[in-house]
Amino acid sequence: MNDLANLLSPVRLGDLDLPNRVVMAPMTRSRAGEGDAASPLAVEYYRQRAGAGLIITEGSQISAQGKGYPRTPGIFTDAQVEGWRQVTEAVHGAGGRVFLQLWHVGRLSHRVVQEGGVLPVAPSAIRPDGEIHTADGPQPYETPRALTLEEIPGIVADFRSAAENAKRAGFDGVEVHGANGYLIDQFLRDGTNRRSDAYGGSVENRARFLREVVEAVVPVFGPARTGVRLSPVFDAFSMSDSDPAVTFGHAADMLSGYIASRSGGQDLVKNRPLRL
Repeated sequence: MNDLANLLSPVRLGDLDLPNRVVMAPMTRSRAGEGDAASPLAVEYYRQRAGAGLIITEGSQISAQGKGYPRTPGIFTDAQVEGWRQVTEAVHGAGGRVFLQLWHVGRLSHRVVQEGGVLPVAPSAIRPDGEIHTADGPQPYETPRALTLEEIPGIVADFRSAAENAKRAGFDGVEVHGANGYLIDQFLRDGTNRRSDAYGGSVENRARFLREVVEAVVPVFGPARTGVRLSPVFDAFSMSDSDPAVTFGHAADMLSGYIASRSGGQDLVKNRPLRL
């Protein structure tokens, strides 16, 4: 009974006061409506779960390029922002709090879901094992196209724009999806990142993309309302790393080094904890 009492007791997370310690994890649902906007069904789905201390939504792609599966919601068009606004209003009306998960799948996509039928992108041109579910049934994953150095800043900017759109939609914060074999995770691990430039090789270089995304996103909501999801032991989709303890230890140390400065929260300073 004491454990149940603790689970249902209030807690402060960042600068949010949560009525209980139940956090609803993000779960891909593939039920978005036209234009990959959250549908009325999503409004009801999340409203029904507003009693959780905090909801983290299903992954929401930051751009058309970031999409991996049919009917997953985005956060890069006005219609998508409006769809999510209806969700946040329903959750807040029921007394809940909700974060949006920011998502780019990287190589875990397929040309049939990419605009213009182009190949998905990744840090390196390494095909994942397995199949992807599409509107036409399962399809083998394809060998992705390796991103050029010139393209990477644009994806970082897409993460920031997506966070700004999440704020417009009324979310209480965001979670950066850096786990489960998606794009940020692909950059982190040496099994999927074979680059020889500033984003590959050493663990510091492989973590550079994550660092740049965090530095772009944190100023939008502040460090107290920005989370990062990592999955050090995830090995599906042929994900691997030669030394995950070093790789993810470095990522954790790096993330713990960012807080809002005293000058108003727009600058980032090192060597203080980031509340995740």
